[in-house]
Amino acid sequence: MSTEHTAAERGAPGAPHGLLAVIDMQRVFAEPDSPWATPRFEDAADGVRRLLPAFGDRVTFTRFLAPEKPVGAWRAYYDQWPFALQPPGARLWELTDEFAARAQHLVDATTFGKWTPELAERVGADGRLVLAGVSTDCCVLSTALAAADAGAEVLVVADACAGVDDDSHAKALQVMDLYRPLIRVVTVAEVLAGGTE
Repeated sequence: MSTEHTAAERGAPGAPHGLLAVIDMQRVFAEPDSPWATPRFEDAADGVRRLLPAFGDRVTFTRFLAPEKPVGAWRAYYDQWPFALQPPGARLWELTDEFAARAQHLVDATTFGKWTPELAERVGADGRLVLAGVSTDCCVLSTALAAADAGAEVLVVADACAGVDDDSHAKALQVMDLYRPLIRVVTVAEVLAGGTE
């Protein structure tokens, strides 16, 4: 890895290094009347708010989108959730207003995992991926496992994530923590204090 890349990855002196990926902070997960509402979305949003200034422009937001035409097992999935078969520009897929205004870099995917070639390129071959967002037990988990398999160092910020319920959130964190040292579960305070180096 070049010195230039290392400096860019680390950002300002004292700032945490790596790329912060904010997973799926969308209306479909935020709004209480949505079938996919995440009960502690606002808790995750608070953690994300605290992390954003420390990462500066080293942030990527992601969105989960429905495919135009589901294939394979996704057909049964969308038979169960037909409300979600809406085009990419539909309101439910928008980031919440607060995060839409801050999303200078956006990755869309029709899969739970957001470890796309675009996100992998932003992290770099020997880089660190810091994960926050929703839901811990689905898109965060899927992204973390794929990134770890690809050789990225993955930090999952527990108090900047939320699951479909508290029990699922806790179980997903426990599963990811089994992958140490490839994946580490950390807190916002640890990331901001540089305790994850």
